[in-house]
Amino acid sequence: MQETALVPYAHLPRAHHDRHVLTSTVDVHGVAHWLLAESAPQPGGDLPPFDALVVSVHPDDTVELTELSAVRPRWPRLDRLPDGGFVVAASRARRDEDANQVQIFDALGRETTSFSVGDAIEHLLVDESGHLWVAHFDENPDGIRRWSATGRLAWTSDDARIPGLFDCYALNVSGTTAWACPYTDFPLVEIRPDRTDRPVRVWSNRVRGATAVAVHGDRVAFYGGYGDERDRLAHGRLTEASVEPTDVGLLTQPDGSAPGPRRVVGRGSRIHVQAEPFTAWGVFDLGG
Repeated sequence: MQETALVPYAHLPRAHHDRHVLTSTVDVHGVAHWLLAESAPQPGGDLPPFDALVVSVHPDDTVELTELSAVRPRWPRLDRLPDGGFVVAASRARRDEDANQVQIFDALGRETTSFSVGDAIEHLLVDESGHLWVAHFDENPDGIRRWSATGRLAWTSDDARIPGLFDCYALNVSGTTAWACPYTDFPLVEIRPDRTDRPVRVWSNRVRGATAVAVHGDRVAFYGGYGDERDRLAHGRLTEASVEPTDVGLLTQPDGSAPGPRRVVGRGSRIHVQAEPFTAWGVFDLGG
């Protein structure tokens, strides 16, 4: 089986390796961000608000630091807003803290607003217009939603007729377009909410269990799967109604090893992968 190696993309500067990585992501402009705390959250009990550091590494290796004050989520999601601020969200929403689930910070690290987007966040990605795309796993039936940075619901999958949308395994946001691959039917779904005609397109798909997807023209790649297909990289082409498989192989670390536990972020033609200890991102580019 053909192997494709990730290309090194961004590294957390060694000066910050003494802090705990709470989460990390790659934004819509290709900038990598790490949310760091002084120590790891301890199991059980309430976590008081704490100060955190965001380390941002730009594609030209420029490093930017932003201190966030009074961060609340124990297990957060992170992304950057177009104005230089950040969104930090709790993946699980407790009923007594719903209004504080999502925190919006300005470019100086000060909280400006908070709101709820619902429990069981699987993915949270910000698009280039500043909207938040939130996809849920199967403990929340809300599916996929798009929110403004002030907490206004801007689009919902409720009436989109997406087959088998019980858990959004894969979400890719590029520009203002989202691509998804949801459980249980695993169709490939394109969502363009600003388009008045046919804002949602659906292609049937035979690849099961992918956790990331990349799209470039009529080409598509699915990463991940069940069991021993965890490192699978499946390629296909878009026809009018379906994804037709063209090739399948493995995606490895730059040194050829398997990633092990990982984070993945899909952005257009790219799949970014971050393996333990979560200090470095690698990238696969379908358009490259």
